[in-house]
Amino acid sequence: MDQAYITDSEREHTIEIIRRLRIAYPKAKIVLDYSSDWELLVAVILSAQSTDKQVNQVTKKLFRKYHTLRDYAEADRAQLEQDIHSTGFFRNKAKHIQGSAQRILHDHGGSIPHTMAKLITLPGVARKTANIVLSNAYPDAYASDPDSGIAVDTHVHRLSRRLGLSDAKTPNKTEPILMKLVPRDEWSGFSYLLIEHGRAVCTARSPRCQSCVLQDICPSSVSTSL
Repeated sequence: MDQAYITDSEREHTIEIIRRLRIAYPKAKIVLDYSSDWELLVAVILSAQSTDKQVNQVTKKLFRKYHTLRDYAEADRAQLEQDIHSTGFFRNKAKHIQGSAQRILHDHGGSIPHTMAKLITLPGVARKTANIVLSNAYPDAYASDPDSGIAVDTHVHRLSRRLGLSDAKTPNKTEPILMKLVPRDEWSGFSYLLIEHGRAVCTARSPRCQSCVLQDICPSSVSTSL
């Protein structure tokens, strides 16, 4: 797909995918557990190369132990690493969480920034993480931010390629293509629709094309030729 030129038929194809997936997954949403914007940021940082289920198990204890930004900023690094060890890449994640807490306290008056431009200056925060935080914690700011976009993780990237929405090689290159295809008011929920579908039907190794609501419009479906 040519990123520079998106046709009306490609947009209509995308809208039909969204329509069907919304019917199939009416409750699609973020599944990470959190009770504040800071806890959301921590959970998303921990989710890299880990499962949401594993992150929720870890944060259930973590959020009871550390209550404030200062608790994280001043935590013993080795202990914090141990507390999040099972999410993988725990040293980098602990460094990013603690560094973000310190930066928010020192540079942002203790409040998490409400813009993409400022969020991505925090340690460990790239566009995917920033899009998730903005869209879930600050939906109004997300909707009005000219720099916000669509959260594209490996699952969204994989399904976008299978569905013929993108031929980009990386999640970072997939995002701007999806932003042209997906209506602006659907950006926030689009990722969760693909994630739900990827878990339930369009799995990485054995997609269940025969029972897929998109099988007749999916270029990768093995059922289209049957």
